[in-house]
Amino acid sequence: MAKLQGLPFGFDDDPPADAPPPPPEPPLSVAALTARLKSLVESGFSRVEVEGQVSGHRPHASGHLYFSLKDDRSQIRAVMFRTDARRLTFKLEDGQHVVARGRVSVYEVRGEYQLICDRLEPHGQGALQLAFDQLKRRLAAEGLFESVRKRPLPTLPRKIGVVTSQSGAALQDILRVLIARHPSAHIVIRDARVQGEGAAADLTRAIRAITDVAGVDVVIIGRGGGSAEDLWAFNDEGLARAIAASPVPVISAVGHEVDFTIADFVADLRAATPSNAAELVVERADTFRHRIDRAVERLTSAMRRVIDGRHQRVLRTMTRLRSYPTRVVLQQRDCQEFVLRMRHAQLDRVARVGQRFAHLRRRLEARDVRRVTADWRLRLARLDGRLRQTGQTRVQTAEAQSRELAARLHALSPLAVLGRGYAVCWNDARTGIIRSASSVNLGDAVRVTVARGELRCQVTERTDER
Repeated sequence: MAKLQGLPFGFDDDPPADAPPPPPEPPLSVAALTARLKSLVESGFSRVEVEGQVSGHRPHASGHLYFSLKDDRSQIRAVMFRTDARRLTFKLEDGQHVVARGRVSVYEVRGEYQLICDRLEPHGQGALQLAFDQLKRRLAAEGLFESVRKRPLPTLPRKIGVVTSQSGAALQDILRVLIARHPSAHIVIRDARVQGEGAAADLTRAIRAITDVAGVDVVIIGRGGGSAEDLWAFNDEGLARAIAASPVPVISAVGHEVDFTIADFVADLRAATPSNAAELVVERADTFRHRIDRAVERLTSAMRRVIDGRHQRVLRTMTRLRSYPTRVVLQQRDCQEFVLRMRHAQLDRVARVGQRFAHLRRRLEARDVRRVTADWRLRLARLDGRLRQTGQTRVQTAEAQSRELAARLHALSPLAVLGRGYAVCWNDARTGIIRSASSVNLGDAVRVTVARGELRCQVTERTDER
């Protein structure tokens, strides 16, 4: 094509029609073709921005991130290597709408083109805000924000730990309040970076180090105000877990009242500002001092009331002592009257007891055992005679009735009839009395009972009843 530039529209230089065709180029290998395509793609798309939805995200053990970006018509494979992935402020998840910046390259082994990302940002939302929301949801699901695990502040903290930058204004605000309102407190300061790279790890180490100090009752962690990027170190997951694992209560005082960080949610108490955190620490101490002062006032009033009451009692006692001689004379007279009345009462009681004793003695004599026994013996003798006579009379009457009944029974006995020459005829089985000649047949055996004994007979002749 370069040879044709600047030539007129003619065919003078065209090869003759009968000229032989140029020799064909040798075929390219797959690797050579892939290398050419890679060169063309990388030179033409060395810096691109691609918007799409994350799909098929799978983090690798090496730290590389492999995923795809897709829209409603197509998709492209993407990779973010470990060095760039470490700078991500949010966790990459499937379904996120992101903007990827990087270059397009060809993976020669498979002949596939892919997007090599060096930056990822959420579409329509800041990366820091997304990372904040993700970490907040995850820690809330673990229960680190629950109010039941929040601990109350100590009433009288003796040793107060402060984690902040020694060069920041927050430390001066905290010290000013603590020294003014709780000068006897022992303050332990642990210097730490509060912004920039490595600040989160430094704060985490500082929290763990200051809680290991013996006697620390409460810890304040915080800094002054700033942008979201400046306060980002307090949104670190490691710092949040270190605060949650602290053996003593932790107060978070980060930024201003409108600034919220993950450390604020996981701490035992959130303060609007660093100076407010110091006020919260010593507030209980001031309240306790006020309670002591009020208790002293109440105790003083109570002691005064007791002393006044005792003084009045002393005055009343002195007044009563002045009239003591007259009261003694009156009491002596009363005692003499009581003695006389007691003697009369004793004599009356003895007389009543004597009368009762005489009455009981007469009753006892009337119920003398010997006299009672003689009476009972006489009564028993009389009853015994009557019982014997009654028994004999009843026996004689019973014997007469028995003889009369025996005579009547003997007169009705069938044996007496048999004794007069009559007999009873039975069948051979002796189960029934034969009353009619027609009830037996000739040759049957019958039994005849007489007065003395029984006969077994055979019927040889029968005369029926006429």
